[in-house]
Amino acid sequence: MSAAAARRRKQAQKRAAKTGGTPAGDPVQGRLDALLADLSLSEESVAYDALQLAQSAVRRNVKIGNFAGAVDVAYETSLALLTKSGRVAVSSQLLAELVKVLGETHTACDAEWVARFTRLDEAYRAALDGDGNMSPEERGRLQRLHLQFLKKGLKWSNDLGSVRYGHQGMHSLLGDHCWNMSCDASVVDKEKPLGGDDDESTAEEVEIELRGDAVGHYAMAERIDAILGKLRGLPSPTDEETAAGHACPPAQRDELLTRAVLVLLAVENLSGARSLAGSFLSDVSERPPAELKKSYLDKTDGRSPSHAMFCSMLVRICEKDAKTAPLFQWLVKNFGAELTTVHDPEVIKAYTTKIGRVYFNILPPPSMMDMMENMMSGMGGMGGM
Repeated sequence: MSAAAARRRKQAQKRAAKTGGTPAGDPVQGRLDALLADLSLSEESVAYDALQLAQSAVRRNVKIGNFAGAVDVAYETSLALLTKSGRVAVSSQLLAELVKVLGETHTACDAEWVARFTRLDEAYRAALDGDGNMSPEERGRLQRLHLQFLKKGLKWSNDLGSVRYGHQGMHSLLGDHCWNMSCDASVVDKEKPLGGDDDESTAEEVEIELRGDAVGHYAMAERIDAILGKLRGLPSPTDEETAAGHACPPAQRDELLTRAVLVLLAVENLSGARSLAGSFLSDVSERPPAELKKSYLDKTDGRSPSHAMFCSMLVRICEKDAKTAPLFQWLVKNFGAELTTVHDPEVIKAYTTKIGRVYFNILPPPSMMDMMENMMSGMGGMGGM
């Protein structure tokens, strides 16, 4: 913020303090309070009236420097519209205003605000699930709007919070929402649900993209048990998915394990990566570790290298010093053919590049460095490390 903008902000706050924030007897706020207490709030027209009054009150509070009042009005009205009227589409518009004003007013992200986002998320889900007359198309649209709201909230927590890459609570909310979306037929049964008109993603691609984002956010939230729980619920790899030189994508369970371990290592959470890889081998994988170790180096058994063993070996190498860089490079190269079959292999390459730089001082070429930093900065907005 420029010096001039800072001065204007302080002057506005002083004016607001002199008038006690929102002026007493403010007719707009009075009408809004009356509507929110009215039993007819469940009617669409009344809910829209409340939305317009709230937007007006928010803008007025920002103009007079009552920033706390502005964000409070946006939050409280959004929650009321969800819990009292159940009008998700109406509330989604005010939620977009809320996250915009949080950044505009430089409101700090703290535990209280993360708790507020949690309450809004719970109310949004309850209202969405409680509307039995909603069309699948509208449900999918509102799911995607909520995804954007949570992503912007995560970016705000990264920009104006004290936690690098965003607050763990915000990552946790995004992890849950992404996974829930991946199980929602109104989202994954559509051919182009996450992108624009030129997006030709299939339902399977949308599902794995959402689940990849979910485990990434769970990793950032350090919810190792949540990742393991999701992986346990997925089918075991098929013979086709584990055949040597397979052209099909790997099993979702394997791909998501690798994605989560790479995220944990990229943000230097070695203990989390160790816990996840070890627990997967002992509690989830059907093949015993001894068999996986033997198969990993056996080029004649007709099986592709195991994701679980790759992750376990990668963690062990990262626990050592930078002198093991050649071993790291060999491991990534040896597993490279398998990594090219995953969804969005460039993202995986960016993670392994970051790991090489952090643990082994292996500097990537400038072009890869730019791509890596751009992708990582997204995880605090989605993905940044």
